[in-house]
Parts: sequence; structure tokens; C-alpha cells
Amino acid sequence: MGPTHVTVALRDLRTSAGTYEADFLVDTGATDSLAPSGKLRQIEVQPVGTMVYELADGTKHEYAFGLVEIRFMGEITAGRVIFGPEGVEPVLGVTALESVGITIDPAGRTLKRLPAIPLKGIAAYESRPH
Repeated sequence: MGPTHVTVALRDLRTSAGTYEADFLVDTGATDSLAPSGKLRQIEVQPVGTMVYELADGTKHEYAFGLVEIRFMGEITAGRVIFGPEGVEPVLGVTALESVGITIDPAGRTLKRLPAIPLKGIAAYESRPH
């Protein structure tokens, strides 16, 4: 099986400057999502910080990140998007997947929805007398 891709739409949280939509590589080894810097600037996403990321080859690089609305598979969340180099393949990281209850089936390399999003700490709290 080859890599898994999904159509993702990114939008800046503060403006209505448009949407960047593309097929993103689903990468459960990546925490944050990534898109080409130029595409993010076109929709007016602004960097809000920098972070050092470790690449697959073990090298470490510092990248700027912004905060965006992330839509895919009929779901919506918000999170970090890394300002990647021009021409880079967009990546959907595991944080966005987990926040909407979607996992990747390693055998079939397909995305599947969890029947419920885990919220274990709350269940324990609700069962205690108030």
C-alpha cells in the first residue's frame, strides 16, 4: 500500500482571506500539519511562533508556525500549521487527526473514525458524588 492522502482545507482564524485546499499526506509521525509558506501567506496566515522540528532523517530545523482552521473528511478543528518550504508536499499531522477522532488503519492505510473520542478523565470525574 502507498501513502495515505486526504483533501484538507486550511483557513486563517482571524480573516476571511480565502482557503488553501490540497491533497495532504497523512503522516502519523508528524505532530503538526505543514503547508508551503507561499500558500499560507496567500490566505493571510501569520506566523505566531517558531519551533524546532526533527525531520525523518534526524536533522533538526526551526520553522515558523501559524494557527488555522483545518477541515477534512467533513470534520473541523483548529491547530498549528508549519510554514514549510515552497514546493513541499502538504502534511496532515496526528494532532489534527486525533482531535476529531480519526485514526489510520496501518494494515489498509485507510482513515477511519473512532466510535467515540476518548475522554477518560471526565468519566472518572462524573462518576464521583458532587
